[in-house]
Amino acid sequence: MPHYRPNPAEPLPERLCLFRLSAIGDCCNIVPVVRTLQTQLPDTQLTWVMGKVEASLLGDLDGVEVIAHDKNNGTGTLRRQLGARRFDALLLMQVALRAGLASRAVRAPLRVGFDRARARDGHGLFINRRIPASPPGHVTEGFFGFCEALGVRDRTLKWDIPVPQAARDEVDRLVAGTPLMVISPCSSERFRNFRNWPAEHYAEVVRHAAKHHGLQVVLTGGHSELEYAYAERIERALAGSNNVPVPNLVNLVGRTNLKTLFALIQRATVVIAPDSGPVHMAVAAGTPAIGLYATSNPDRTGPVLGRKWVVNAYPAAVQRFLKRSVETVRWGRRVRDPDAMSLITPAMVVERLDQLMATPADERLRE
Repeated sequence: MPHYRPNPAEPLPERLCLFRLSAIGDCCNIVPVVRTLQTQLPDTQLTWVMGKVEASLLGDLDGVEVIAHDKNNGTGTLRRQLGARRFDALLLMQVALRAGLASRAVRAPLRVGFDRARARDGHGLFINRRIPASPPGHVTEGFFGFCEALGVRDRTLKWDIPVPQAARDEVDRLVAGTPLMVISPCSSERFRNFRNWPAEHYAEVVRHAAKHHGLQVVLTGGHSELEYAYAERIERALAGSNNVPVPNLVNLVGRTNLKTLFALIQRATVVIAPDSGPVHMAVAAGTPAIGLYATSNPDRTGPVLGRKWVVNAYPAAVQRFLKRSVETVRWGRRVRDPDAMSLITPAMVVERLDQLMATPADERLRE
Protein backbone atom coordinates (compact mmCIF):
# COMPACT_ATOMS: atom_id res chain seq x y z
CA MET A 1 0.00 0.00 0.00
CA PRO A 2 1.55 3.34 -1.02
CA HIS A 3 2.02 6.40 1.10
CA TYR A 4 0.02 9.33 -0.16
CA ARG A 5 2.41 11.81 -1.71
CA PRO A 6 0.67 14.93 -3.03
CA ASN A 7 0.88 15.35 -6.76
CA PRO A 8 0.80 19.03 -7.76
CA ALA A 9 -1.19 18.05 -10.82
CA GLU A 10 -3.80 16.23 -8.73
CA PRO A 11 -6.73 18.43 -7.74
CA LEU A 12 -7.25 19.16 -4.06
CA PRO A 13 -10.29 17.48 -2.51
CA GLU A 14 -13.44 19.56 -2.71
CA ARG A 15 -15.31 17.34 -0.21
CA LEU A 16 -13.27 15.87 2.62
CA CYS A 17 -14.53 13.53 5.34
CA LEU A 18 -12.71 13.25 8.67
CA PHE A 19 -13.57 10.09 10.59
CA ARG A 20 -12.83 10.04 14.32
CA LEU A 21 -15.57 8.83 16.63
CA SER A 22 -13.85 9.11 20.02
CA ALA A 23 -12.56 9.89 22.58
CA ILE A 24 -13.19 13.42 23.85
CA GLY A 25 -9.51 14.18 24.42
CA ASP A 26 -8.45 12.90 21.01
CA CYS A 27 -11.26 14.78 19.30
CA CYS A 28 -10.18 17.99 21.06
CA ASN A 29 -6.67 17.38 19.74
CA ILE A 30 -8.03 17.08 16.19
CA VAL A 31 -9.64 20.53 16.28
CA PRO A 32 -6.33 22.26 15.39
CA VAL A 33 -6.06 19.86 12.45
CA VAL A 34 -9.49 21.02 11.31
CA ARG A 35 -8.50 24.67 11.72
CA THR A 36 -5.30 24.01 9.76
CA LEU A 37 -7.23 22.43 6.89
CA GLN A 38 -9.70 25.31 6.87
CA THR A 39 -6.85 27.82 6.72
CA GLN A 40 -4.80 26.07 4.06
CA LEU A 41 -7.65 24.55 1.98
CA PRO A 42 -10.34 27.24 2.20
CA ASP A 43 -12.34 25.87 -0.73
CA THR A 44 -12.62 22.36 0.73
CA GLN A 45 -15.89 21.36 2.41
CA LEU A 46 -15.23 19.51 5.66
CA THR A 47 -17.44 16.82 7.17
CA TRP A 48 -16.51 15.14 10.44
CA VAL A 49 -18.08 11.86 11.54
CA MET A 50 -17.79 11.71 15.34
CA GLY A 51 -19.48 10.03 18.29
CA LYS A 52 -22.68 11.42 19.78
CA VAL A 53 -21.01 12.27 23.10
CA GLU A 54 -18.15 14.04 21.37
CA ALA A 55 -20.62 15.90 19.15
CA SER A 56 -22.28 17.38 22.24
CA LEU A 57 -19.05 19.37 22.71
CA LEU A 58 -17.79 19.79 19.14
CA GLY A 59 -20.90 19.49 16.98
CA ASP A 60 -21.14 23.23 16.36
CA LEU A 61 -17.59 23.88 15.16
CA ASP A 62 -17.58 26.77 12.70
CA GLY A 63 -17.44 25.72 9.06
CA VAL A 64 -17.70 21.97 9.71
CA GLU A 65 -20.57 19.63 8.95
CA VAL A 66 -20.70 17.20 11.88
CA ILE A 67 -22.36 13.80 11.57
CA ALA A 68 -23.04 12.54 15.10
CA HIS A 69 -22.92 8.74 15.01
CA ASP A 70 -23.89 6.44 17.86
CA LYS A 71 -20.89 4.17 18.21
CA ASN A 72 -23.16 1.31 19.27
CA ASN A 73 -24.94 1.32 15.91
CA GLY A 74 -23.65 -0.38 12.81
CA THR A 75 -22.53 0.61 9.35
CA GLY A 76 -26.07 0.57 8.01
CA THR A 77 -27.18 3.29 10.41
CA LEU A 78 -24.28 5.53 9.45
CA ARG A 79 -24.92 4.90 5.77
CA ARG A 80 -28.46 6.16 6.25
CA GLN A 81 -27.14 9.21 8.12
CA LEU A 82 -24.77 10.06 5.28
CA GLY A 83 -27.42 9.57 2.64
CA ALA A 84 -26.22 10.32 -0.88
CA ARG A 85 -23.06 12.13 0.19
CA ARG A 86 -19.90 11.28 -1.72
CA PHE A 87 -16.45 12.56 -0.80
CA ASP A 88 -13.22 12.99 -2.68
CA ALA A 89 -11.22 11.67 0.27
CA LEU A 90 -11.68 10.05 3.67
CA LEU A 91 -9.23 10.64 6.53
CA LEU A 92 -9.62 7.61 8.80
CA MET A 93 -8.10 9.01 11.98
CA GLN A 94 -8.97 6.13 14.30
CA VAL A 95 -7.47 2.64 14.30
CA ALA A 96 -10.07 0.75 16.36
CA LEU A 97 -11.69 -2.10 14.44
CA ARG A 98 -15.17 -0.79 15.21
CA ALA A 99 -14.27 2.56 13.67
CA GLY A 100 -12.80 0.89 10.62
CA LEU A 101 -15.93 -1.17 10.07
CA ALA A 102 -18.15 1.90 10.45
CA SER A 103 -15.98 3.88 8.03
CA ARG A 104 -17.09 1.57 5.22
CA ALA A 105 -20.26 3.66 5.09
CA VAL A 106 -18.24 6.62 3.78
CA ARG A 107 -18.03 6.64 0.00
CA ALA A 108 -14.69 8.05 -1.11
CA PRO A 109 -12.17 6.85 -3.72
CA LEU A 110 -9.20 7.95 -1.63
CA ARG A 111 -9.06 6.53 1.89
CA VAL A 112 -6.09 7.81 3.89
CA GLY A 113 -5.05 6.09 7.12
CA PHE A 114 -2.20 5.86 9.59
CA ASP A 115 1.29 4.64 8.79
CA ARG A 116 2.14 1.05 9.71
CA ALA A 117 3.77 1.94 13.02
CA ARG A 118 0.55 3.56 14.29
CA ALA A 119 -1.88 1.09 12.72
CA ARG A 120 -3.48 -1.92 14.41
CA ASP A 121 -6.82 -3.75 14.59
CA GLY A 122 -6.94 -4.37 10.85
CA HIS A 123 -6.68 -0.64 10.06
CA GLY A 124 -5.07 -1.37 6.71
CA LEU A 125 -8.19 -3.19 5.50
CA PHE A 126 -10.17 0.05 5.40
CA ILE A 127 -7.69 2.38 3.66
CA ASN A 128 -5.78 2.54 0.39
CA ARG A 129 -3.13 5.13 1.28
CA ARG A 130 -1.05 5.81 4.40
CA ILE A 131 0.24 9.01 5.93
CA PRO A 132 4.03 9.43 5.85
CA ALA A 133 5.85 7.56 8.58
CA SER A 134 7.43 9.68 11.32
CA PRO A 135 9.37 9.04 14.54
CA PRO A 136 7.42 8.23 17.70
CA GLY A 137 5.91 11.33 19.25
CA HIS A 138 2.76 12.89 20.58
CA VAL A 139 -0.53 11.56 19.21
CA THR A 140 -1.12 14.92 17.53
CA GLU A 141 1.87 14.27 15.28
CA GLY A 142 -0.08 11.42 13.75
CA PHE A 143 -3.15 13.60 13.35
CA PHE A 144 -1.17 16.32 11.62
CA GLY A 145 0.28 13.62 9.37
CA PHE A 146 -3.10 13.63 7.60
CA CYS A 147 -2.54 17.30 6.75
CA GLU A 148 0.88 16.45 5.37
CA ALA A 149 -0.70 13.72 3.26
CA LEU A 150 -2.72 16.50 1.60
CA GLY A 151 0.36 18.65 1.06
CA VAL A 152 -0.31 20.92 4.06
CA ARG A 153 2.69 21.45 6.32
CA ASP A 154 1.92 24.69 8.16
CA ARG A 155 0.00 24.24 11.40
CA THR A 156 -2.68 26.35 13.06
CA LEU A 157 -2.82 25.63 16.81
CA LYS A 158 -6.27 27.06 17.24
CA TRP A 159 -9.33 25.58 18.95
CA ASP A 160 -12.05 28.26 19.40
CA ILE A 161 -14.71 25.74 20.41
CA PRO A 162 -18.05 27.59 20.60
CA VAL A 163 -19.49 28.09 24.09
CA PRO A 164 -23.19 29.00 24.20
CA GLN A 165 -24.32 31.70 26.59
CA ALA A 166 -26.56 29.16 28.31
CA ALA A 167 -23.47 27.22 29.37
CA ARG A 168 -21.82 30.34 30.78
CA ASP A 169 -25.02 31.22 32.62
CA GLU A 170 -25.15 27.73 34.10
CA VAL A 171 -21.60 28.11 35.41
CA ASP A 172 -22.63 31.42 37.01
CA ARG A 173 -25.49 29.61 38.72
CA LEU A 174 -23.40 26.68 39.95
CA VAL A 175 -20.21 28.45 41.03
CA ALA A 176 -20.09 31.84 42.70
CA GLY A 177 -16.45 32.49 43.44
CA THR A 178 -13.08 32.83 41.73
CA PRO A 179 -10.29 31.99 41.25
CA LEU A 180 -11.18 28.39 40.50
CA MET A 181 -9.30 25.11 40.46
CA VAL A 182 -11.17 22.33 38.65
CA ILE A 183 -10.41 18.76 39.66
CA SER A 184 -11.67 15.95 37.42
CA PRO A 185 -10.38 12.96 39.38
CA CYS A 186 -11.52 10.01 37.28
CA SER A 187 -10.47 8.74 33.89
CA SER A 188 -12.76 6.60 31.73
CA GLU A 189 -13.54 3.15 33.05
CA ARG A 190 -11.74 0.57 30.94
CA PHE A 191 -10.29 -2.87 31.58
CA ARG A 192 -7.02 -2.58 33.54
CA ASN A 193 -7.01 1.18 33.10
CA PHE A 194 -5.27 2.22 36.30
CA ARG A 195 -5.05 6.00 35.83
CA ASN A 196 -6.88 7.31 38.91
CA TRP A 197 -5.00 8.94 41.78
CA PRO A 198 -6.00 8.24 45.41
CA ALA A 199 -8.87 10.44 46.59
CA GLU A 200 -7.07 11.24 49.85
CA HIS A 201 -4.17 12.71 47.87
CA TYR A 202 -6.56 15.08 46.11
CA ALA A 203 -7.81 16.23 49.50
CA GLU A 204 -4.29 17.25 50.51
CA VAL A 205 -3.90 19.30 47.35
CA VAL A 206 -7.29 20.96 47.91
CA ARG A 207 -6.25 22.06 51.41
CA HIS A 208 -3.03 23.55 50.08
CA ALA A 209 -4.77 25.28 47.15
CA ALA A 210 -7.28 26.93 49.48
CA LYS A 211 -4.82 27.93 52.19
CA HIS A 212 -1.93 29.19 50.06
CA HIS A 213 -3.60 30.35 46.84
CA GLY A 214 -7.18 31.15 47.82
CA LEU A 215 -8.53 28.82 45.15
CA GLN A 216 -12.11 27.62 45.20
CA VAL A 217 -12.09 23.97 44.15
CA VAL A 218 -14.72 22.40 41.90
CA LEU A 219 -15.02 18.63 41.53
CA THR A 220 -16.33 17.47 38.16
CA GLY A 221 -17.20 14.18 36.54
CA GLY A 222 -19.89 12.12 34.90
CA HIS A 223 -22.71 9.94 36.18
CA SER A 224 -20.87 6.70 36.98
CA GLU A 225 -20.92 5.15 40.44
CA LEU A 226 -17.13 5.39 40.54
CA GLU A 227 -17.16 9.15 39.98
CA TYR A 228 -19.83 9.78 42.62
CA ALA A 229 -17.92 7.59 45.08
CA TYR A 230 -14.63 9.36 44.36
CA ALA A 231 -16.12 12.77 45.03
CA GLU A 232 -17.62 11.54 48.30
CA ARG A 233 -14.25 10.16 49.40
CA ILE A 234 -12.55 13.46 48.66
CA GLU A 235 -15.22 15.32 50.64
CA ARG A 236 -14.93 12.92 53.58
CA ALA A 237 -11.16 13.24 53.61
CA LEU A 238 -11.48 17.03 53.69
CA ALA A 239 -14.14 17.03 56.41
CA GLY A 240 -11.94 14.90 58.69
CA SER A 241 -13.05 13.31 61.94
CA ASN A 242 -15.21 16.32 62.84
CA ASN A 243 -17.22 15.90 59.63
CA VAL A 244 -17.10 19.64 58.98
CA PRO A 245 -17.90 20.59 55.34
CA VAL A 246 -15.16 22.42 53.45
CA PRO A 247 -16.41 25.88 52.38
CA ASN A 248 -14.11 26.21 49.39
CA LEU A 249 -15.26 22.97 47.70
CA VAL A 250 -18.11 22.62 45.20
CA ASN A 251 -19.12 19.12 44.08
CA LEU A 252 -20.49 19.20 40.52
CA VAL A 253 -19.99 15.51 39.70
CA GLY A 254 -22.87 14.42 37.49
CA ARG A 255 -24.27 17.96 37.25
CA THR A 256 -22.71 19.34 34.04
CA ASN A 257 -22.92 18.52 30.36
CA LEU A 258 -19.82 18.88 28.19
CA LYS A 259 -20.54 22.45 27.09
CA THR A 260 -21.04 23.56 30.70
CA LEU A 261 -17.91 21.69 31.77
CA PHE A 262 -15.96 23.40 28.99
CA ALA A 263 -17.27 26.81 30.08
CA LEU A 264 -16.27 26.00 33.66
CA ILE A 265 -12.77 24.93 32.60
CA GLN A 266 -12.47 28.08 30.50
CA ARG A 267 -13.11 30.14 33.61
CA ALA A 268 -10.72 28.14 35.80
CA THR A 269 -7.18 29.10 36.70
CA VAL A 270 -5.96 25.50 36.60
CA VAL A 271 -7.27 21.98 36.01
CA ILE A 272 -5.96 18.87 37.77
CA ALA A 273 -6.78 15.47 36.25
CA PRO A 274 -5.25 12.13 35.31
CA ASP A 275 -4.70 11.15 31.68
CA SER A 276 -8.24 11.90 30.51
CA GLY A 277 -10.40 14.17 28.37
CA PRO A 278 -10.46 17.20 30.71
CA VAL A 279 -6.67 17.60 30.33
CA HIS A 280 -7.16 18.21 26.61
CA MET A 281 -10.35 20.21 27.09
CA ALA A 282 -8.30 22.50 29.33
CA VAL A 283 -5.76 23.21 26.60
CA ALA A 284 -8.59 23.86 24.14
CA ALA A 285 -10.12 26.26 26.68
CA GLY A 286 -6.83 28.11 27.22
CA THR A 287 -6.40 26.82 30.78
CA PRO A 288 -3.23 25.09 32.02
CA ALA A 289 -3.63 21.51 33.20
CA ILE A 290 -1.62 19.67 35.83
CA GLY A 291 -1.91 16.20 34.33
CA LEU A 292 -1.11 13.24 36.56
CA TYR A 293 0.75 10.60 34.55
CA ALA A 294 2.24 7.31 35.74
CA THR A 295 0.62 4.53 33.73
CA SER A 296 0.89 6.36 30.39
CA ASN A 297 3.58 8.49 28.76
CA PRO A 298 2.76 12.24 28.76
CA ASP A 299 5.14 12.73 25.85
CA ARG A 300 2.61 10.73 23.86
CA THR A 301 -0.77 11.56 25.45
CA GLY A 302 -0.12 14.64 27.58
CA PRO A 303 -1.44 18.14 26.95
CA VAL A 304 -0.40 19.68 23.64
CA LEU A 305 0.52 22.97 25.35
CA GLY A 306 1.83 23.57 28.86
CA ARG A 307 3.28 20.07 29.17
CA LYS A 308 5.80 21.38 31.70
CA TRP A 309 3.04 21.34 34.31
CA VAL A 310 2.55 17.59 34.03
CA VAL A 311 3.58 15.45 37.01
CA ASN A 312 5.41 12.66 35.22
CA ALA A 313 5.94 9.44 37.19
CA TYR A 314 5.85 7.30 34.05
CA PRO A 315 9.63 6.67 33.94
CA ALA A 316 9.58 5.60 37.60
CA ALA A 317 6.58 3.35 36.97
CA VAL A 318 8.24 1.69 33.98
CA GLN A 319 11.34 1.08 36.08
CA ARG A 320 9.48 -0.31 39.10
CA PHE A 321 6.77 -2.39 37.49
CA LEU A 322 8.27 -3.36 34.13
CA LYS A 323 11.92 -3.49 35.27
CA ARG A 324 12.87 -1.50 32.20
CA SER A 325 13.79 2.03 31.23
CA VAL A 326 11.54 4.26 29.15
CA GLU A 327 14.02 4.13 26.27
CA THR A 328 13.72 0.33 26.01
CA VAL A 329 9.93 -0.14 26.06
CA ARG A 330 7.60 0.11 23.07
CA TRP A 331 6.44 3.68 22.49
CA GLY A 332 3.07 4.14 24.09
CA ARG A 333 3.26 1.05 26.29
CA ARG A 334 1.09 1.39 29.39
CA VAL A 335 1.97 0.34 32.90
CA ARG A 336 -0.96 -1.80 33.97
CA ASP A 337 -0.47 -1.94 37.71
CA PRO A 338 -2.97 -0.55 40.24
CA ASP A 339 -0.16 0.83 42.42
CA ALA A 340 1.51 2.87 39.70
CA MET A 341 -0.37 6.14 40.34
CA SER A 342 0.70 6.04 44.00
CA LEU A 343 4.19 6.94 42.79
CA ILE A 344 2.80 10.49 42.44
CA THR A 345 2.83 12.11 45.87
CA PRO A 346 0.74 15.09 46.97
CA ALA A 347 3.98 17.01 47.44
CA MET A 348 4.77 16.61 43.73
CA VAL A 349 1.40 18.06 42.72
CA VAL A 350 1.62 20.87 45.27
CA GLU A 351 5.05 21.80 43.94
CA ARG A 352 3.73 21.96 40.38
CA LEU A 353 0.74 24.04 41.52
CA ASP A 354 2.97 26.49 43.37
CA GLN A 355 5.19 26.86 40.30
CA LEU A 356 2.20 27.45 38.05
CA MET A 357 0.65 30.05 40.36
CA ALA A 358 3.99 31.90 40.51
CA THR A 359 4.13 32.09 36.69
CA PRO A 360 2.48 35.02 34.86
CA ALA A 361 -0.84 33.94 33.38
CA ASP A 362 0.19 34.73 29.81
CA GLU A 363 3.21 32.41 30.06
CA ARG A 364 1.51 29.31 31.50
CA LEU A 365 0.51 27.73 28.18
CA ARG A 366 3.64 28.38 26.22
CA GLU A 367 4.99 25.29 24.49
